[in-house]
Amino acid sequence: MVFGSFFSSLKFWGNSQEQEPQRGRMQEIDLGIHTIRSHGVGVASKHKHDWIILVILVAIEIGLQLISPFYRYVGRDMMTDLKYPFNDNTVPVWSVPIYAVLLPIIVFVCFYMKRTCVYDLHHSILGLLFTVLITGIITDSIKLATGRPRPNFYWRCFPDGNEVYNALGGVICHGKPGEVKEGHKSFPSGHTSWSFAGLGYLSLYLSGKVKAFNREGHVAKLCLVFAPLLAACLVGISRVDDYWHHWQDVFAGALIGLFVAAFCYRQFYPNPYHEEGWGPYAYFRAAQERGQAQNGDVLRTMSLQVEPTSLENMESGTSSVRR
Repeated sequence: MVFGSFFSSLKFWGNSQEQEPQRGRMQEIDLGIHTIRSHGVGVASKHKHDWIILVILVAIEIGLQLISPFYRYVGRDMMTDLKYPFNDNTVPVWSVPIYAVLLPIIVFVCFYMKRTCVYDLHHSILGLLFTVLITGIITDSIKLATGRPRPNFYWRCFPDGNEVYNALGGVICHGKPGEVKEGHKSFPSGHTSWSFAGLGYLSLYLSGKVKAFNREGHVAKLCLVFAPLLAACLVGISRVDDYWHHWQDVFAGALIGLFVAAFCYRQFYPNPYHEEGWGPYAYFRAAQERGQAQNGDVLRTMSLQVEPTSLENMESGTSSVRR
């Protein structure tokens, strides 16, 4: 199993299926009682600090867009490998949040409408947002620090084809400042990292929900799990085809997105191949607490139904049972 072997290979990953906390084979019998109306405010309030951190991450990501990258030395001899056509994006920048964030959220809402579990809806959305934001910050930080030129850097630097170099042989660009700035943000690929972050998280979510690794051999479930990953791969390939990235940029972006998605997902959900991988930890805790409360109510009810005479006999040490 691909995901199973991937998770079990990481020691830091956490406990294996046999080492997971024993909550019993809890069935999906309590679904429908934890709704947005009944528990939504409480769940959000419990994670208010997480939402505050999320806002801070958004501010950091916006701030990174305002910083200029490291302008790495680019010499005359290096321009031979940076002279690819300056094409438009096959996958526009504005479309990335739509398929990497909005699409998974739509899937989460659909599962909520089916199972009505606010814990699942809240944690899935929170985990997804943390995934894409952490991935974005890591990606953009490396971009700014590395300053690797894109394959189409030549036409960004010399849009008219007139080459100008300084005494050391370094380029003196006279292209648009914004395009030259973006030309130094090749490594790693932001499109790819965001795609593998959002769609990779969705793939993990689906694998748990459809119980893809329950050893029943339903390959159709695997097709559903791999579909988001295939879409992310195609986005990465388009970045190389458009000559906006080198293949190393795409490979690194995919690794960043997948690892962040996996770690963020495991903050809220068991391993997808686990027996309880279909639900978040919070749901099982709430169900367990509810079961304990119900057992306590039953015991209290039984104690109130005991006859007074029986209580008197118990206090005096005698039995109310006729011999």
